[in-house]
Amino acid sequence: MAREPVVPPRPPCRLYLITPPAIADLDAFARDLDAALAAGDVAALQIRLKDADDAAVLAAVEVLAPVARAHDVAVILNDRPDLARRAGCDGVHIGQSDASLAEARRTMGPDAMIGVTCHDSRELAMDAAEAGADYVAFGAFFPTSTKETAHRPDPDILSIWQETVEVPCVAIGGITPANAGDLARAGADFVAVSAAVWSHPEGAPAAVRAFNRALAESA
Repeated sequence: MAREPVVPPRPPCRLYLITPPAIADLDAFARDLDAALAAGDVAALQIRLKDADDAAVLAAVEVLAPVARAHDVAVILNDRPDLARRAGCDGVHIGQSDASLAEARRTMGPDAMIGVTCHDSRELAMDAAEAGADYVAFGAFFPTSTKETAHRPDPDILSIWQETVEVPCVAIGGITPANAGDLARAGADFVAVSAAVWSHPEGAPAAVRAFNRALAESA
C-alpha cells in the first residue's frame, strides 16, 4: 500500500514590520528601529514613505537598510521597483495601481522578493502567484489609521489560500498583539504591522515582544 505523502509543517507566522508613513528624524528612528529589531523576531522591514520625494526615500534606505540587515531582516521598498533597485533593496511591494509584477521583476531581477497587494480578492492573488509573486498580501482585516482602506476580507481567505496555494500570504490592516494570533491560526504566514509597533504605549521593543508572544502562542 502506498504511503500518504508527508506534508511538512507550516513555518510559524512571523512579524513583517512597516515604517511609519513619515519619519521626521531619520537618525532617531534608526535607533528606535535597532531597539525594536533587537527585541524579537522580525522577518522583513518595508520602508513605506508615501509622501516623500525620491531623495528622501533613498536617504531613508541608506540609513535604515544597514540597521535591518544587522538583524538579518529583509529590506523591502513600497511601490517603486526603480528606487528599490537603485537603493539595493532586497525586494519591493507593489499595489494594484503601481508597476505591474512583470515590470517589477524586469527591474528588480530574478532574485528579488516581490510582494503584491491583493485586498480581499483570491482572484488577484492567484494571478499574482501564477505570475511569480513571492508573496501576496490580504487586508485590511481590521480598521486602521495608517492608510485609507476600502476592503475588509474575512480571515477565511487566509485559510483557503493556505490550503490551496504554496505562495506565502501576508495579513495586513489594524493588526495588534490581541488579534494577530487569530490571523496566524487562520493561515497568515506573516502579519504586517506599523502603528501597533511604533505607537505602542510602552515603546516599539515592547510591541515586538508582545507580537512575538502572540504568534508563538498561535503555533
